[in-house]
Amino acid sequence: MEKQLHLNLLASRPPMAGGFQSSSKMKMGPGRKRDFSPLPWSQYFETMEDVEVENENGKDIFRIYCSGAHGPVLLLLHGGGHSALSWAVFTAVICSRINCRVVAMDLRAHGDTKVKNPDDLSADTMAKDIGKVVEVLYGENPPPIMIIGHSMGGAIAVHTAAANHIPSLLGLCVIDVVEGTAMDALNSMQNFLRSRPKTFKSLENAIEWSVKSGQIRNTESARVSMGGQVKKCEESTSSPGVSNSIGEGIIEEEEDEEVEEESNKKRMKEDDQEIKKESIFTWRVELSKTEKYWEGWFRGLSALFLTCPAPKLLLLAGVDRLDKDLTIGQMQGKFQMQVLPQCGHAVHEDAPEKVADALATFMVRHKFTEFQDGYLC
Repeated sequence: MEKQLHLNLLASRPPMAGGFQSSSKMKMGPGRKRDFSPLPWSQYFETMEDVEVENENGKDIFRIYCSGAHGPVLLLLHGGGHSALSWAVFTAVICSRINCRVVAMDLRAHGDTKVKNPDDLSADTMAKDIGKVVEVLYGENPPPIMIIGHSMGGAIAVHTAAANHIPSLLGLCVIDVVEGTAMDALNSMQNFLRSRPKTFKSLENAIEWSVKSGQIRNTESARVSMGGQVKKCEESTSSPGVSNSIGEGIIEEEEDEEVEEESNKKRMKEDDQEIKKESIFTWRVELSKTEKYWEGWFRGLSALFLTCPAPKLLLLAGVDRLDKDLTIGQMQGKFQMQVLPQCGHAVHEDAPEKVADALATFMVRHKFTEFQDGYLC
């Protein structure tokens, strides 16, 4: 069986058997209807702010979400195509477990971050972004910082640590990204991206698709985080770029492109007036256009991870993720590893409590912080 794309730039992996496939139809079954309405960031984070970073071309503005007032900082880096909102539910949970501060950041060209050169998604540039934001936030004497990254964000966390962009680094936590299987998956990445819907008729439809397709298996997390993945699209639905869309109650792609085109044309003629009034949503990030950076994110990642002197935690959705270098390193005790089964690739969204428990235990064991008063681990 072909390997699942679980380590690539996406904060999701292609659906497993029975999930959404490009040549299949999936209709919602009978029963009580689930709520797919969006949830606000303020239900999970205490504050939201924009951080201005000076560069040679002017100013870059990075969106961050924060919680907590005391303890070490947990600097959270999301996966490709996602945003800081993917950490929302996890943030609420971890702040109830340990004394800590949380800073979740929209990386360049993602979420609501605005940079002068959004096309530069090289590992070096993104790692420097992290260091600059930390410097603006905390000056020359930053507090102890634990950097935590998922998928692409995990790779950028490793590059950031290796380049010593965070002088007060406490530790490093990488979630479900391993060099070997990530590199293997890149060859199939474009096919997976093409299999996704290009547009959604509403944010609710996007949330529904993310849950039904298995991209995010936790409905609550999907309701708050999908708003960071998609945006309103000004483009008319009659244009070729948005023909593959998801509508109410059905997740569907036609088996044949010609049949799909004819069906879409018919629908557009019938609903022309209504469609013009609708808000169409599309992906915020065109991940297919970032391909030239994929290899740079992941090649040499295992060696960089293993040579980082700070205490390290690797959280995986399956033990099959380990490549040779990490297997040897794990046997030599160079890092702590925990497998969280029954999760998709978006581990921190699918099982925020389990990820929070693993991280809290790791940090308390290393005496980085203490459990919250009254919390029974």
